[in-house]
Formats: sequence, C-alpha cells, structure tokens
Amino acid sequence: MYRGEELWPEAIAEDMVFREVSDRKAIRTYPDLPPNLYESFLRTAERLPGKTAVVDHYGRAYTYEDLQKKTEVFSGWLFHTFGVCRGSHVAVMLYNSVEFCVAFLALNRLGAVMVPLPTKYRPGEVRSLTEKSDVESVICDEQFKEYMEEHLPVCVVPAGNRGYGLAEFTVSEPECLPENPVNMSDPALLVFTSGTTSRSKGVVIRNYNIMHAIVSYERTLGIRQEDRSIIPIPIYLITGLVAVFGLMMHVGGTVYLHRFFDAVRVLEDMKKHEITFFHASPTVFSLLLNHTESFRELPSLRMFACGSSNMPPGKIKRLKRWLPDCEFRTVYGLTETTSPATVFPVDAGESPFLGASGIPIPGLEFQIVNPDGTEVPDGTLGEILVRGSNITSSYYKLETGAIRDEWLCTGDIGYFNEQGYLYIVDRKKDMINRGGEKVCSFDVENELLNLEGVEEAAVVGIPDELYGEVPAAVVRLKEGSGWSEKRLQEILKKRIAGYKVPVRILSVDAIPVTENMKTDKRYIREFLKADQEGDNKR
Repeated sequence: MYRGEELWPEAIAEDMVFREVSDRKAIRTYPDLPPNLYESFLRTAERLPGKTAVVDHYGRAYTYEDLQKKTEVFSGWLFHTFGVCRGSHVAVMLYNSVEFCVAFLALNRLGAVMVPLPTKYRPGEVRSLTEKSDVESVICDEQFKEYMEEHLPVCVVPAGNRGYGLAEFTVSEPECLPENPVNMSDPALLVFTSGTTSRSKGVVIRNYNIMHAIVSYERTLGIRQEDRSIIPIPIYLITGLVAVFGLMMHVGGTVYLHRFFDAVRVLEDMKKHEITFFHASPTVFSLLLNHTESFRELPSLRMFACGSSNMPPGKIKRLKRWLPDCEFRTVYGLTETTSPATVFPVDAGESPFLGASGIPIPGLEFQIVNPDGTEVPDGTLGEILVRGSNITSSYYKLETGAIRDEWLCTGDIGYFNEQGYLYIVDRKKDMINRGGEKVCSFDVENELLNLEGVEEAAVVGIPDELYGEVPAAVVRLKEGSGWSEKRLQEILKKRIAGYKVPVRILSVDAIPVTENMKTDKRYIREFLKADQEGDNKR
C-alpha cells in the first residue's frame, strides 16, 4: 500500500485532515478545501477583482469581476428560463471560449451537473450521450443546434467572433437566486470517457473530487496567482476543466483559450503573453518540438506538466535540451481520478527516476495487485488500483467491476520502486500476448523513439494464426531519415528480444489521435489489421 501523504514533504501534506463530505462519507483532504469550484472562484474574484482571469481566442480579456458578473447573470437566466437547479443535468457543447467558462461556473453555482459534449462528435453520437446522461437542457454553439433532440430546451450561443455570446441571455427583472449549494458530495460533472459511444462510460465527478484535485495540483506543483497558462486542446476534457481552468481560477492565475490547436500559435502566445505553466499530452509536446528552431527561447516558461499517456524519457530529454530552465513534471491520471493520481515531485528531466510517473498525491492510496487481487512486492508488475479523495465513486447508471470497495481498477499495468515512484508499463488492454509471452507496447515504442529520425511511434497487437497476436507499429519519421521497415526491424532485434519486434512497421504522415490528443490505438489496431488482410489477399 502506498499513501500519498506519507511520500510528500511535510510542507505539502502535514496538515491533512479527515473531513465529512456527506452523512456517509469522509475524505482525507486539506483543511482549507473550498466546497465547490464556484465558491473557490468567488473567493478569488473578491480577492483579485481587477485581475485578468480569461483571455479568449479573439484576444478579449475578462477580469475576475467581469467573469463573476457574467456568471451571476447567466445563472439567473438558466434558473428562471430553463428551471436549472440543484441536480439538473445540463449538456454543454461549446468550443474553448469564455462562454464555456461562464456556463461551467454558472452550472456549478446552481448545483447542476454539467455534461460536456465533444465538439467533434456527430449528431448520432451526441444524441446517444444526451440520452445516456438524462440531459434536461442544452447550451450549445449555434452550429450544433440541429444535433439536439427537439424536446430539449436549447440555449443557442452565437459564434464568438461576433462578441460575447451570452449577452442576450438575461432576465428582465432581477430575481433572487437560490443560495449557492455547498454540499461537497453533490455531482458536478458527468464526463464520458473516450471511446466509441457504445463503450464510453459516464464518470460521475463530485465537488470534493474537483476541489481535492485542484488543491493537490496547487500544492504539489507550486502553482500561484502569478502563473499564466494556455488551453489549446478541448477544454471539456478533464485536463482542461480541472488541471488548467479550475486550477487557474482557484489560485488567481490567467488562462488563454485557443479555439483549435495550432502549435505555432501556442508557441507565439507563450512568448507574447509570458506563459509560465503548460499542461498537455505527449502528442502536443511532440508537435511543439517540431518548431524549436523558430522558438529557441521561451524564458517565462517555468514548468511543463504532462499526463494522459506514455511520455517517453527521450522526449523529456529533448524538451530539456530545448528549454533547460523549464521543469518537467510527469503526471499520471484518468478521468476517473479527476486528473491527478501521481505527480512527479521534482524536475523529471534531472531525476534518476526519469521514466516514472511520479508519486501518489496526498489523499490517495495505491495498490499493485495480481489477477487474483493479492498485493505484489515493490518492483513487481501488476494492475494499478487507487482510491481516495479525488477518485470517482461510480459511473452513471452503470454497474462495473472497475470499482470495488471504493478501489478503482485502472486497467493500467505498472509497479512501484522502493522510493514510492510509480512506473506505468502499459494499458492492460494494450499488453500484447504473443503466444504466452507478454509484450509491453510502451517498451517497444520507447525503443523506436530512441532511434534518430523516429519522431512518433505507436505499437499495438494484431491477430496472428500461430501466436494469437503479434506486435505491429506505425511510426512518423523525420523527413530524410532514410529508415525502412526492414532496417528498423534489424536495429530493434539488436536491442530487444526478438518476440517484441513488430512484424509490421508502417510509416505514416501523422499518428492518429483521439479528441483529447491521445494516441488512438483502437483506430491504429484496425488500420494495421486492414493492412494485414490486404497483404493476405495479394
């Protein structure tokens, strides 16, 4: 068993307390934990009313006082027009915008449950999620109006380039709103995990989950009101909602919103606006690394944080060579952990434990277990189980073996070293079983990425008549690298066991990614299977 508060310095975890969050539940958390995000934001607005809170895609700046007033007005409209109140389920389908921020805060102000809908989804996918989540009303960008069921009340938000899109949603007569519900155990978010609509699960995230996650980031990363960040990937993902927007609103920082991801614009804004903190996925960092020659120095950047999937050590070293004064903090987490589960306590790029995902945050407990559920010793591979203050207690209307006695079975395979650092070696579903010999896809990917000229790599299992499944890979190569499939396989055979070497290595222009910029292994698996079937027919 690994307990976060036992692994962090006293200054970060010494004042942890048990706090009742409902009649039946107490959590181990921080004594100053706000009851919900709106209350945390309100405290910041009272403390720093004139400070810029959000700058939108079009360069329009909104102070904390501006944001508070807009939140109150929109809360009133939602309450009196749509009847939104404590427990209401409201879908939000908006691009990264101040309107999204206001909607999120307003719904939290009213005690409602926000159901973020991916802006990349098509009508059938959207309707499936609104039905699954019992949505009662919708706030959406005008281009998505036709996606919504006719029986649902819809607040259609005009395009942001025409000005503040919620300006018309006001009540004619000022009326009293209910007092801000402060029950920490109330659900605040219903976030669907990535995957096909039929497989995605609605993760129920409560107010105390959000606030424990935010304060954990504040303490473990040392985030403060002077920090400035950018959200260039969808804000409706848990990283955007909690690890950046929620965190900045809590500490009093400033966040810049980009409607769509553009690596050059991100780097330009980092320089122009003196960004200090940037949290993104490995794919985003790979795309930024393509432009280092044009941005040799970014002196304001003091910290990178990276989670969501495997971050190869070689890529961290490349980032450190580019920006040696910028700390790199690896993070491990899931939607079900409301973002952080482990955080690297120091600069990973200068640590002997480079390659680890950090140590458990205060308030969380970890186990590594065998298939039979027994805990394994340090250094032994097993499934990662976690429980604690920012871990979901349920999926919406879904019973699953993934949550047992408050333990979340993550589906990730890893181990702890003696110092309490967690190493992730693979997703359980991505572990390749080649005739009984286990192949960790992360290991093979990291070996490929260690080769000069291999920019990105993804390894999956594909069907095989003899072995059941075998490893196969796609790679993105640097122009002019000269690598062929045969040459890559020959080099790998000298570095790793023969059974781990991919039977196919296809070069692609871009590695497919999901909406949250994670490598889309499901798509890659189908792509390689189709290529394999095509070969068999030829």
